[in-house]
Amino acid sequence: MNSSKKQSNLPSQGNLNVEIGQFIAANQQEFAELLTFVDFAETFTLGLVEVNFPPDAELLIEALKTSPECRDIQFVILNLSEPNLRFIRDEIIKLLPSIEREPDKKLVLIVRGLEQSIGVFGEYPPVLQDLNFVRDAYKRTVPHPILFILPDYAITRLAKFAPDFWAWKSGIFRFHTTQATKDYAIAQTANAENDRGMIQLATPEEQERIDLLHRLLMDYKPTGHQATGDNLRQCSNILHQLGVAYLNQKNPEKAKDYLAEAVKLLNGEESAFHAEVLNSLGEAYDQQREFDKAIDCYQKSLRISQKLENRRGETDSLFYLGNAYLEMRQFQQARDFYQQCLEIEQQIGDRYSCASTYHQLGWVAQEMREYEQARAYYQQALDIYLEFGDRYSCAGTYHNLGIVAEEMREYEQARAYYQQALDIYLEFGDRYSCASTYNNLGYVAQEMREYEQARAYYQQALDIKLEFGDRYRSANTYHNLGIVAQEMREYEQARAYYQQALDIKLEFGARYNQGKTYHNLGIVAQEMREYEQARAYYQQALDIYLEFGDRYSCAKTYHGLGLLAEAQEDYAEARANLQKALEIYVEFKDEYWAGVAREVLERLPDNCEN
Repeated sequence: MNSSKKQSNLPSQGNLNVEIGQFIAANQQEFAELLTFVDFAETFTLGLVEVNFPPDAELLIEALKTSPECRDIQFVILNLSEPNLRFIRDEIIKLLPSIEREPDKKLVLIVRGLEQSIGVFGEYPPVLQDLNFVRDAYKRTVPHPILFILPDYAITRLAKFAPDFWAWKSGIFRFHTTQATKDYAIAQTANAENDRGMIQLATPEEQERIDLLHRLLMDYKPTGHQATGDNLRQCSNILHQLGVAYLNQKNPEKAKDYLAEAVKLLNGEESAFHAEVLNSLGEAYDQQREFDKAIDCYQKSLRISQKLENRRGETDSLFYLGNAYLEMRQFQQARDFYQQCLEIEQQIGDRYSCASTYHQLGWVAQEMREYEQARAYYQQALDIYLEFGDRYSCAGTYHNLGIVAEEMREYEQARAYYQQALDIYLEFGDRYSCASTYNNLGYVAQEMREYEQARAYYQQALDIKLEFGDRYRSANTYHNLGIVAQEMREYEQARAYYQQALDIKLEFGARYNQGKTYHNLGIVAQEMREYEQARAYYQQALDIYLEFGDRYSCAKTYHGLGLLAEAQEDYAEARANLQKALEIYVEFKDEYWAGVAREVLERLPDNCEN
C-alpha cells in the first residue's frame, strides 16, 4: 500500500492528450458533474467513481489534475490494492502525515485498488464489514474529500455489504469505457487455445486475465441490465472465456455458472460457437464428476456440429465423450469414441490433433492392461508432439509412458519418464500438473522400498492438490501415504490415511475407487489381527470390483482373503480364494503375482480340513 502521485502505464504526452480527449468526449456530462463535485466538496465528502478499466482510471486522474477548474486542488492518489486489506481508514490515517501539502490548495484523496480486497465472490468481505462499522469515524479522522475509483462489480458489492457507508455518498459518477480501451482489453484476453480448448497459463497471468474479463463483462452487461444487440455475442464470448479460465484454475463451480449463462444467452442458436460453449460446460460437469450431465452437453454439441457439417467440431465432441466414458471406466465405449475422433482427424488431415487422441487411446489400453498397445499409442502421440515442437504436451505423454513402465515393473524406466515430465512442468510453471507426477514418483520409490523418499514425494503432491483445492484427487495421495505407513508397519497412521481417502471418495460418490481403499483397510485390519473387520473390508472391495467387472482387481482381493483365511488356519477357504486369484493372474498374464500366489498355495498344508 502506498501513497503515490506518479503516473503509471500512461502513453507519451502527445498520445496522452489525444487519449484524454477521447475519454472526456465519451463522458462529457459525467466529467462536468465530477468537476463540480470536487469543486464544492469540503471536509469529509464521499464520491464514488465507476471506471471499469485501470487505463481509463489513469486517464481520468490525469484529466482532473490538468483541468483548469482544478488548479486550486491537490489530488493525491492512495493505492490500497492489497488483497487482504481490512482496515481502510487505518491505512489512510497512516498515509496522511506523509503527504507533502501544496500551499493554498484543497486536498482531495483518490483511493484506487480497493476492488482487490472487495473481491468478486463471497459474502461480506472483511474490508466492507469494517468500512460499514467505522463509518462515523471518517468525519473526524479523514477531514478531506475522497473519491473511490472502482469497477461496476465492486461498487455493487459496496452497496450490498456496506449499506451504512454507501448511504453517506454525496455523488456517484459512472464513466463509460472508450471503444479503444474495449478493443485493447479484448485483444489482451485473447488466448492461444490448444486443440481441446484448454489454455495453459501460469496462475498469476490467468488471474490477471480473469480480472480483465470481469471488467469487460461489466462493460457489456452492467449490473441490473440485460445484454442486447451487438453486446449479446460479445457478452457470450466473455462468459465463455471466464468459464474456461476458471476451468483452468480447477474451479468448476464458478466455471459452470458462467458457461451456463453463456448457453442461456445463445438461446438455442445452432452455431460452432454454441457447440464450443457446450463442450466447455461439459468439462465443468466432468470436473465435478457429474458425468451424465457432461455427456448430455457433449451430445448436444455433437449434434450441432453434425448439422453444420463442422468436422472439426465433431472431433472435439467425440474426444470429450471418450474422456467421460474413460472416467466412468466404460473402456470399450471410450475407445469407440476416440476411434471415431481419430478417423475424422485423419480424413481432414489434422495430424497435430491426432496426437491427443493417440494419447487417450493409450490410456484406454493401459486401463485394459494392454500395456504394449498402450506404449505404442503413447509413442505415436509423443512422435507427433516432438514433430510439431510442442514440448509442453510431451510432458503428459512422458508421464503416462511412466505409468506403463511402472505397471510392467520397469521402475528405473518409469522414474526416468516421470522425471522428464516433471522437468517440463517445472519449466512451464505448471505447478498443478507437477502434483500427479510427484505422486507417481512416490509410487516408484515405494515399489523400490525407498519409503522415506516415497513419503516426501507424496507429501509434495498432497500440498499442491490442497493448494489448488483439488479435494477429490487428494484422496489418491492420502491412500498412497497410507501404503507407505503400512509398509513401515505404522498401522494406526496407515488406517488414518486410508480413512481420509475413503471419506473423500464417499463424498464424491467415486464408488469404483473406494474398492482399493477398502482392500487396503482390510490389509491393515489383518495385520492388527482384527480378522472379522479385515474380512468385512475385503468383501466390500470385492463387491465393488465385481459390480464394475474388474476381474484383475478381484484377484488381488481373493488373494487377500486367502491370506486372511491362512492366518485363521482355515486352509480350505485359503486354498479356494488363492486358486481363484491364481486363475485370474494367469488369465491376465501377470507372471509376478501368479508366482506369489503359487508360493502361498504350495506352503498350505496338504490336508485342508480345519
